[in-house]
Amino acid sequence: MDIQLNFINHSNDANNSEIVIFQKNVATNFDELAVAWKVIRYCGLGDNHPFTYPMTMYVSASDSYGNYTPRLEAENGQLFKMSLTASGDTLGQAGASTSASEVQLLNDLPRGAITANIYKDGRLLATKTSIAPQQKAVFQFKPTIWIGVVSQVTEGQVMNSAIMSAVNTELSLLGIASADIVLTGGGPGRQSKPFEFNLENVIMA
Repeated sequence: MDIQLNFINHSNDANNSEIVIFQKNVATNFDELAVAWKVIRYCGLGDNHPFTYPMTMYVSASDSYGNYTPRLEAENGQLFKMSLTASGDTLGQAGASTSASEVQLLNDLPRGAITANIYKDGRLLATKTSIAPQQKAVFQFKPTIWIGVVSQVTEGQVMNSAIMSAVNTELSLLGIASADIVLTGGGPGRQSKPFEFNLENVIMA
């Protein structure tokens, strides 16, 4: 079931900051950079921004020739593979992955590296580049989102480590049907408090 979320700006920030929301691929090392899944801009004081966090994700791949496959619905425990067919490079389901909590994508091409992409709500959620033939991209996500106040972040782009280290709020969505994400803090001068995100008006599934 999709989760209905509603960002509400109750901060004292007058800088027109941007809010970034993303997930971390926990199947890989901790140094991996994440993709800015959603960026909320120009949401003024007292404004709100409703959005959906869907359970469904989609997988797609691109090859070294700049071709992109259609997006296929993906669930944890599924293995996909990119293979060369009579009609060119094709992405298809290839049975079960080696872990029930992961989506895996195998480069089964005879030559050329590929990029594996995961999408949620039509937006890029995670990417893995330079997957050589017979290597696998592995994706696993906890039921949490990371959210922070940032500047100069582009939706769908990989964020640099400085931005990621500045975002330290992880919100669990486990069992939630809908909730408000309320931002407080900020403001001018030394009296300003740190930004804080809290889930409020939580309705459990």
